[in-house]
Amino acid sequence: MKVARLDVSRYRIPLRPPVADSTHGIIRDFALIMVVVRTDDGLEGIGYTYTVGHTGGAAIASLITDLIPVLVGKDPRRVESLWQAMWAATHYVGRGGPASFAISAIDIALWDLKAKRLHEPLWRLLGGNRPKVRAYAGGIDLNLPINELEEQTYRHLQRGFRAVKMKVGLPRLSDDLERVKAIRELIGSENALLVDANMKWTVEEAVRASRALAEHDVYWLEEPTSPVDVRGHVRIQREGPLPVAAGENLHTLDEFDALISAGGVAFPEPDVSNCGGITPWMKVAHLAEARHLPVTSHGVHDLHVSLLAAIPNASFLEVHGFGLDPYLTNTLSLSRDGYAEASDRPGHGVGFRRRELAAHIEK
Repeated sequence: MKVARLDVSRYRIPLRPPVADSTHGIIRDFALIMVVVRTDDGLEGIGYTYTVGHTGGAAIASLITDLIPVLVGKDPRRVESLWQAMWAATHYVGRGGPASFAISAIDIALWDLKAKRLHEPLWRLLGGNRPKVRAYAGGIDLNLPINELEEQTYRHLQRGFRAVKMKVGLPRLSDDLERVKAIRELIGSENALLVDANMKWTVEEAVRASRALAEHDVYWLEEPTSPVDVRGHVRIQREGPLPVAAGENLHTLDEFDALISAGGVAFPEPDVSNCGGITPWMKVAHLAEARHLPVTSHGVHDLHVSLLAAIPNASFLEVHGFGLDPYLTNTLSLSRDGYAEASDRPGHGVGFRRRELAAHIEK
């Protein structure tokens, strides 16, 4: 069997209502870039990535197109070999950034194809630790007044979530603390509360915030400062009481190795849609396991549930605000005790409603 062709498409997905965080401001839509790998014997694998705002989508789609000659005619079962070939082909403009996004989409499609050919669900093919993963509701909600934030949180609890994440990073820390206090009182002590600063603070500000937030029994502090400041993350881990979650803006295995090895993160957070795909995501997970660290996820929860279900050191699955539910044939299954379950369908189990997506296609 050989790769016959790759089909690439790009969509502009609206967010209703708009969401907000401390770095991107108001976010009204996002770009979804999809790739379908087709073989000469009629099978197909689906992969995708996404970007925020109006930058990057065209470049990623173009890179995927540039990679087609690397893949066509090759054996799709040799996923590691094809990943290395894509990495080599993009090294001059790559080693992270848009190249990692493009490789991610293709690598996801190749793993989907491999699991389908073997008639196995992806979570079992990758290791099969356990099919259920603890999930949290990942709010992108810095724009919401407290009463609307409370209403959103109540809806999360009603859905079955036993953990919620909220955004912080307002101009005044006192305003963040007021919001965090309100949500902690709403959810009670039995549920987990996580916060995400989206790289907003300096190291000194992050340490101060960590100390103040700890009074409200915060489970972790996510992305407190610039993702490239490894020494800064180490300081925040050592001087602030809250454990740090980070990694959604790291795009290579080497970057994760540097942060983990330095002791700058308690919850490594690889995003399969931008770190190079499933192949390096699993390597990050094993690297974290060797350091006795639990792994969490960022975004694309419909994919990440299978990856976290595969490994023994899984932490929370983020159920992200950039949901694709209106465009999926099957949506994430969440139990009343806050667990998400990986699909038992062959492949990663994510299928798209092409007719609904077609209304948002970008030429």
